[in-house]
Amino acid sequence: MPLQRKVLREIKQLRILIADDHEFVRCGIRGILGVQRGWKVAGEATNGREAVEKATMLKPDVAIIDFGMPELDGLQATRQIRVAAPNTEIVMLTMHESGQMVRRVMGAGALGYVLKSDLARCLVKAVRDASKGRRFLSPRVSEIVMEGFLTSEGQPARTEESQAKLTPRELQVLRLLAEGRTNKEISNELQITIRTVETHRAKIMLKLGAHSICELIQYAIRKKIIMVVTDD
Repeated sequence: MPLQRKVLREIKQLRILIADDHEFVRCGIRGILGVQRGWKVAGEATNGREAVEKATMLKPDVAIIDFGMPELDGLQATRQIRVAAPNTEIVMLTMHESGQMVRRVMGAGALGYVLKSDLARCLVKAVRDASKGRRFLSPRVSEIVMEGFLTSEGQPARTEESQAKLTPRELQVLRLLAEGRTNKEISNELQITIRTVETHRAKIMLKLGAHSICELIQYAIRKKIIMVVTDD
């Protein structure tokens, strides 16, 4: 009985932070978590910067972080939360079915990786595993990671070209970013929302393995996406 009481006490103490810029997603997550005995949503955030601030202040047991948030993306927010609140475990929500993305997310300090399409099916287990210090990957992502491991055994490293595979729209956005345009300027020129620009930018950086605008510019110059004019 003492062990059972201890387990119940630990469950009642599980405090969770939800960070997603879409209200309907946060509402859905609240509904999923709300039926779990003793789990409490300690706070919510609508962007990456607010997620870091709330995690620092509230010190939740688990933070559920959306990858594609404004101000700070999920990776940046995760890195900062792991420093500011080291006892808070991270579960990342994303639409990306990518072994490379998994490596970046786990490398940033997250324990869970949940596809948004698997939210209802996998979120509870992801949060539970993360709260116990265990890793969790959505089943489809686990398959992709395993397939990548098996096919890479004995194979040479992928070339930069095989990793890139940018879409025509992503090439447009990359060119404009490399030319020094702001997200708002790109939004106006391409007649798309700033949010869409941010999404393209995140996907470009993921595909290229880039971590800064400087690296994007270097890639664009190297691939002659933009031309550098020099004085003779």
